[in-house]
Amino acid sequence: MGLAMNGRPGMRAVVTGAAGFIGSTLAERLVAGGHDVVGVDCLTPYYDVVAKRSNLDGLLDSAGFTFVDADLRDCDVEGLLEGADVVFHLAGQPGVRLSWADGFGDYAGHNILATQRLLEAAKRRWVKRVVYASSSSVYGNAPSYPTAENASLRPHSPYGVTKLAAEHLCTLYADNWGLSTVSLRYFTVYGPRQRPDMAMHRLIAAALSGQPFPLFGNGQQVRDFTFVDDVARATMLAGTTDVPAGSVLNIAGGSSTTMVDLIQEVASACERPLEVRVTPAQPGDVERTGGSTALALELLGWRPLTDLSAGIARQVEWHRTRMASDTLIRTA
Repeated sequence: MGLAMNGRPGMRAVVTGAAGFIGSTLAERLVAGGHDVVGVDCLTPYYDVVAKRSNLDGLLDSAGFTFVDADLRDCDVEGLLEGADVVFHLAGQPGVRLSWADGFGDYAGHNILATQRLLEAAKRRWVKRVVYASSSSVYGNAPSYPTAENASLRPHSPYGVTKLAAEHLCTLYADNWGLSTVSLRYFTVYGPRQRPDMAMHRLIAAALSGQPFPLFGNGQQVRDFTFVDDVARATMLAGTTDVPAGSVLNIAGGSSTTMVDLIQEVASACERPLEVRVTPAQPGDVERTGGSTALALELLGWRPLTDLSAGIARQVEWHRTRMASDTLIRTA
């Protein structure tokens, strides 16, 4: 595709889920690269909307950024995509544990219906590329590690089912309509602005506040942690690199570790003891994740650059800065 990566005029990009953890990081990177960005988010109350709005603080005054509060399930999606070169589709309902029972309707709507409407609009608008944020959850308990993209897909949660369904929508729009889509299977993304329900965020918050950390299961679960800046870089490359339509790529950090070892890493980084309270394992949680990134290296020239210790240190610094800011506000 060869789109310009520095100095305006660059590409015109639409980032859905722009107020989220990864979306806001990606949008900042795009704006800094000289691109015009339309950030779309409906600010769902999955977690504190104030925190989501604060993710946009560095963007709202940027000349290259426009924010639109819109719900992809029922808004005029074609209007949002007017003039867009690339769509980075990061919007969706996250999390495994709330996707069961009555929660499934929200996941089906935000993750499947919204994606179908976006792809249909992208087809009509002749958008050059759609990059979809998929998830390692599509693998479930994978048969082998590191898991390659051609492994069998058997999601272990309703959330994983909806992410895989949306991924299939991307490939079928590529196969039937020639729409250039790339699906990226993110593996456990962490770093500054991470969602408060995620393990790394809860661990660091517990360490810094002196509160006990609720550990689900026996702590031997393995996760492949991927730093958010590495994910944003991979996502940008997926939007600007010539790859086959319908491509599916793992984006993994190569930092597989058990929860027990992660607890020790975080305690060391925070220089605080960490009290752990063991609780039952949760339905939908897999025992292990770990992704092969050989295909991402081949097609995008991408590899993770941030190791786990450095990434944790960056996230701890962000937590401390935010805590200091909250203290100043309370005492002002």
